[in-house]
Amino acid sequence: MNEPTPTPPDLPPLPDRLSVDPRSPHHVATAFQRDIGIRFNGKERSDVQEYCISEGWVRVQAGKAVDRKGQPLTIKLKGTVEAFYR
Repeated sequence: MNEPTPTPPDLPPLPDRLSVDPRSPHHVATAFQRDIGIRFNGKERSDVQEYCISEGWVRVQAGKAVDRKGQPLTIKLKGTVEAFYR
């Protein structure tokens, strides 16, 4: 299994919980200065909308479905979560 890449000194460490939605209270804009990778249950995923490492879950978009405000519907998947800078 791949070792997580060390955090570069000029970037902040990745938070325990992070969301790509700028309206979320868990959105940290400085964390997105570089690409972030998410490894879920040993496989790298590129469709993660939000994650929480300590609780062990990720939110991914549920197909092409959207809510009445036009935001994608998401589902929560539980498992082992690793976040790293690419």
